[in-house]
Amino acid sequence: MATATVEKPHAVCIPYPTQGHISPMLNLAKLLHHRGFHITFVHSHFNYARLLKSRGPSSLGGLPDFRFESIPDGLPPPDNPDATQDIIALSISTANNCFIPFRNLLAKLNSGAPEIPPVTCVIYDGLMSFALEAAQQVGVPGVAFWTVSACSFICLLHFPHLLERGFTPFKDVSCLTKGNLDTIIDWIPGIPKIRLRDIPSSTRTTDPNEAFLEFIKGEISRAYKASASILNTFDALERDVLDSLSSMLNRLYTMGPMHLLLNQIQYEDTKLIGSNLWKEEPGCFQWLDSKKPRSVVYVNFGSITVLSPKQLVEFAWGLANSMQTFLWIIRPDLVMGETAFLPPEFITEIKDRGMLAGWCAQEQVLIHSSVGGFLTHSGWNSTLESVCGGVPMICWPFFSDQHTNCYYSCEHWGFGTEIAYDVKREEVERVVRELMEGEKGKEMKKKVMKWKRKAEEATSPCEGSSYSNLNKLIQEILLPNKSITFN
Repeated sequence: MATATVEKPHAVCIPYPTQGHISPMLNLAKLLHHRGFHITFVHSHFNYARLLKSRGPSSLGGLPDFRFESIPDGLPPPDNPDATQDIIALSISTANNCFIPFRNLLAKLNSGAPEIPPVTCVIYDGLMSFALEAAQQVGVPGVAFWTVSACSFICLLHFPHLLERGFTPFKDVSCLTKGNLDTIIDWIPGIPKIRLRDIPSSTRTTDPNEAFLEFIKGEISRAYKASASILNTFDALERDVLDSLSSMLNRLYTMGPMHLLLNQIQYEDTKLIGSNLWKEEPGCFQWLDSKKPRSVVYVNFGSITVLSPKQLVEFAWGLANSMQTFLWIIRPDLVMGETAFLPPEFITEIKDRGMLAGWCAQEQVLIHSSVGGFLTHSGWNSTLESVCGGVPMICWPFFSDQHTNCYYSCEHWGFGTEIAYDVKREEVERVVRELMEGEKGKEMKKKVMKWKRKAEEATSPCEGSSYSNLNKLIQEILLPNKSITFN
């Protein structure tokens, strides 16, 4: 333990302001808090208000040494206060507008208030690199936390090479056909070959002057300047890619699955400090408790994916016609531009074997004994949580790194099967039945259980790679006085 004369190290953590980035950053903050760090966790004003609404007026009261702050994201308030903001507009706005408010916040934290120790490090989402410049001005390490898979991350780092080789921007919309997107890319280190369609979709544009392209290029160029980089993955899962990344970046620390790493410690304040931007429906678990082991298909397309009304109906009837029991999370903003509407005859059909809910605690759902399959958008958090629950997946990627995660889940790791973006109820019915009753589903289950065991080994206090890397990150980068150990 540190002596009383030594101030606590103070980590300021700022996630990219969407659900899928906030949750892993909060897990990392909790891990550091458990190790003796004072934490300041920085939300956008918009998400700060959403959390107060979803979790209650006292939810951001924090603790004496775990505090919440907020800064503006530069966007006007949206029409729907419960909807995820437009990702392209949000990315550009944070890059252009957040540096000064964040720098001012660091100055406030360093103003000498007796209850707040000086800032000793800044941990920022890799898509919020304005925080690196602010950390450098304060004179503390700036550590980038990339909340994507290693395979997606290395594809993003090679985005400039896609530009140089003429793969993007596309000449016209005809280049977005399947034939062109099936072009093989075989020069990304650590990835033997990958189709253009499996590279993060943020590269797909026909406009060479698109502002989002410039945003991506800027974030990638600054990725190499971080004091260190953290990935929410584990060595055994992505070893070849991680070997390549380690030669490209300053210190790289793999610390995943981070929620499983957090579960290894007795962190008493976990329930007090939450991150869900939508109100959870606890009735999901009472319903799951009433079902047979491994009998339920869990359906959740994450916090950003949106469906067309037609896609919603096709998924609905595919699930109904599969005759499987299912729990389907339907966010208020799941359907493009309108409220999700399902036909009354569908509700009647699934009365005894389907439950619809607005949001849930997904990590707990995926470890519930009744859940046997997961229809997912292939977000990285969802992929890791499914692995940790030993649950095979049906993958329907929508955006960005989800395409890469889907490709690896299906073609390399063997615990996923993909369905077409142009959703047909017949395919949904067939694939759901195959997952829950077929031989392929049984084989996928065996493979995901193998990776589940490896994830548990990685996060074990007994020489697990992710557990060891947490210790190394603290000692090598985050502690201002390396001779001090905070337990």
